[in-house]
Order: sequence, then C-alpha cells, then structure tokens
Amino acid sequence: MNLRPSAPLVPRDFAVPDPPDSADFAFEVLGPQHNEADLAAWTGSMEHIQTTPGFAGRSWPIRAFTPAENLGDLVTHAEHHRAHLDFAWTVLDPANREVIGCVYVLPDPVGEYDAAARSWVVATRAHLDAVLFRHISGWLAAEWPFTTVRYEPR
Repeated sequence: MNLRPSAPLVPRDFAVPDPPDSADFAFEVLGPQHNEADLAAWTGSMEHIQTTPGFAGRSWPIRAFTPAENLGDLVTHAEHHRAHLDFAWTVLDPANREVIGCVYVLPDPVGEYDAAARSWVVATRAHLDAVLFRHISGWLAAEWPFTTVRYEPR
C-alpha cells in the first residue's frame, strides 16, 4: 500500500475509531508487531488479493517483500495512523488471533470521494470477503465523518 499522503485525512483531533470486533473478525491497528504474521498472510494470498475488488491493477501485491521491507511498510502504516494521514488495521481470527486480512482507510486517489477504503482476506478465508465488506461499510457510515467513500463492492 504505497500511497503516501501529506495532509491529514481527518482532523488531528478526530478520535479514530477501531472497527468493531464481531464473531468473524477482531481488529488491531496494523504495525510492526504484526510483521511476521502479516507477511505470511499476504504473501500466501497474493493472487487472491490481486483479484479482490479495489486491488486489481495496483502496485501491491506484485512481489513478496523481504521481512525487512515488510517491517518498513508496517512502520510507515503505524506512523501514518498516528498522524491521521491514512489508517490500517490487521484483521484477526477472533478465536486464535491469526492474521486473516487487512482494512485500509485512505485518501481517495482520484479525489472524487471523501475517502477510499480497501480490504482483503487471505485466500483460505475468501468466503469472508463480502462479510468484511459489509462490516466495514457499516462502520464507515456510522463512525466516520465522510459523506462519500470509494469502496469497491463485493
């Protein structure tokens, strides 16, 4: 996710809500502590992620990162989250805390919407993609100050 915005997506005093946990998902702000599990999750599902709405034709994931490259990316995600530039959460299986995906809230790259959202799940949990889409769509509508969000439907 190499979008590198320079202006806050939301005001710095906005209390950024975490996605609510559910029977299918738990969420944590994505950061360096997830490096090994995050890397394993997305590199094991690259083809599936590339076909997920919102990821087709993008520059990620094209190739597997080294652990150091992935760590650098996760550090950037955490820094951007703190600065309100963009936001990323790891999606966990609530039963065993295994990384099963990610959710991103970003500036809309075209500027037509107030924000953009993307999410993916690992290939072995593909049946949860639409479930995650509905869960995140409701959360964005209820808890964020956006009027419009670009989020490719499932």
